[in-house]
Amino acid sequence: MQQKVLIVEDDADIADLLRVHLNELDLDVDHLASGDKVMPQLTHQHYTIVILDIMLPEVDGLTLCREIKTRYPKISVIMMTSKSSEMDRIIGLEMGADDYICKPFSYREFQARVKAQLRHIKLLHEPQPQTATTSSPVVIGQLQIDPHFHELTLKQTPVDLTATEFDLVLFFARHPNQVFSRAQLLESVWGYDHLGYEHTVNSHINRIRNKFEQITEHTIIETVWGVGYKLNAKPLQQEMQ
Repeated sequence: MQQKVLIVEDDADIADLLRVHLNELDLDVDHLASGDKVMPQLTHQHYTIVILDIMLPEVDGLTLCREIKTRYPKISVIMMTSKSSEMDRIIGLEMGADDYICKPFSYREFQARVKAQLRHIKLLHEPQPQTATTSSPVVIGQLQIDPHFHELTLKQTPVDLTATEFDLVLFFARHPNQVFSRAQLLESVWGYDHLGYEHTVNSHINRIRNKFEQITEHTIIETVWGVGYKLNAKPLQQEMQ
């Protein structure tokens, strides 16, 4: 069964071009040109990914992103913004967007974005053990991660993460105390290394921190200023003592 993608874009030419590139990935595609039709559409159709333009008639893309991630958190949302609208990109990610892409973009870059989200979603819904390394649980003190079942607990409390958030924490946990730049994280977790998308990493880490802060007062994912981020294993291990 083909996975379904919903394009929400009021420019018909852009929508047609996106449809062609998505069809090349063997995806079933629907298109809406107005923001007010999106939520009703989601009530009777299941979509794996929603691709949202920022500027839409009736209801804007940022408002839709927040509502989609609130009501359907497992749907992956990719925002489309102009290269000059950095604030829109930041706000979109803070509202829960899984990724964004700047117009104009190449079809290779667009397909790479989509394939990265499909990979995360497949791991979330169809966990399959491949090797002892990739499927074995990771335990760092009070942090326990089971890649096979896509489950994560902190201080024995389950933490609800999106597919991308889970992959990001798992990557850190497999390299405790090691510092990674945003470019390295983009390449290792998202699967691409295009410049200009560092806010994607920042926003995902902020969302993970907010979820962890509800359970522990310690900062688990630390910022190493001028370098990047790391998972600090020390407080996790101290809490076990």
